[in-house]
Amino acid sequence: MKLTIAVLPGDGIGPEVTREAIKALKAIAVAFDHQFSFPSALVGATAIDATGDPLPQKTLELCNSSDAILFGAIGHPKYDNDPTAPVRPEQGLLALRKELGLFANIRPVKAYDMLLHHSPLKQDRIQGTDISIYRELTGGIYFGKKQLNEAGTEASDLCVYTKHEIERIAHLAFQAARTRKKKVTLVDKANVLESSRLWRKVVTELAKDYPDVTLDFLFVDNAAMQLILNPKQFDVILTENMFGDILSDEASVIGGSIGLLASASVGGDIGLFEPIHGSFPQATGKGIANPIASILSAGMLLTHFGLRKEAQRIEKAVEKALELSVTTPDLNPANTLITTSQVGDFIEDFILNPHDSNVNFQNIHLGQSTII
Repeated sequence: MKLTIAVLPGDGIGPEVTREAIKALKAIAVAFDHQFSFPSALVGATAIDATGDPLPQKTLELCNSSDAILFGAIGHPKYDNDPTAPVRPEQGLLALRKELGLFANIRPVKAYDMLLHHSPLKQDRIQGTDISIYRELTGGIYFGKKQLNEAGTEASDLCVYTKHEIERIAHLAFQAARTRKKKVTLVDKANVLESSRLWRKVVTELAKDYPDVTLDFLFVDNAAMQLILNPKQFDVILTENMFGDILSDEASVIGGSIGLLASASVGGDIGLFEPIHGSFPQATGKGIANPIASILSAGMLLTHFGLRKEAQRIEKAVEKALELSVTTPDLNPANTLITTSQVGDFIEDFILNPHDSNVNFQNIHLGQSTII
């Protein structure tokens, strides 16, 4: 397969982790005889600094002419710490999602057995957790009309959803559930919000088209509690924009590190694939950023194009790295010698040599990262 993958590294550690994801994809291309190209463009704070626009026209043109987008991270303290800034890095990502019609954000949450001890939650509660969160991405309170009175003493954000917006992501969630444990949990606040009552009505009706999938409901406050008390009860979580944003970040603690969580934003002709962690400017350039979420996002990109065997190769490479503690300090604080690029080197080598189980772990420390 021949793919043009637009690379938007963004800010902070974005370029570092994205570089390792590209490394993995190039290895996949060699191992499976594909042709991938990786043109890049600016987005976020780096784009504002260079052009004054968080999503320059050249970046948008590149995205529209590509098959998929590999995204890094956006954000910088000079904007994060200035609530009055008229132009912000996040506006670039929101505009890109809207422009490309990326209405569904998919976030897998998995508890790896070898990392259970890293989670602040009890191991017996999280072992076996495997959740896929489907978050609506282009509607709701984030995109509703915003008002501030002249005195600056009263503000409002309008939350609006249409039946069409709810149906299109609900179909994706139910279709995904059919390939998993056949359960969808709709998370809303239907006891208070009219928009949530519309969600519940529309999804209940749509569920009749999927009689093999069980549908249940949780209010968002209870769902937040249940994610901590018993995350294994969930299969596919379906929810609106703001609730999904909050719950998926909460769920990141289950696996022990936000550096493990990948995501896909789909819905239009071009999908966007990114780690859910932020730009982490404090770690920029130090070689300590965890690239696994970005690499797993690259795996989701492959799955999007039906390249399931290739995606499984990446997943197995990641599992081997975790098994051997070939990880950055967030997951291996006792060993600070393994860098971001060395994790990527190890995964690259495993992709190219999956049947050689004799991994010389010492080579990782020497910076050689070679499977022999």
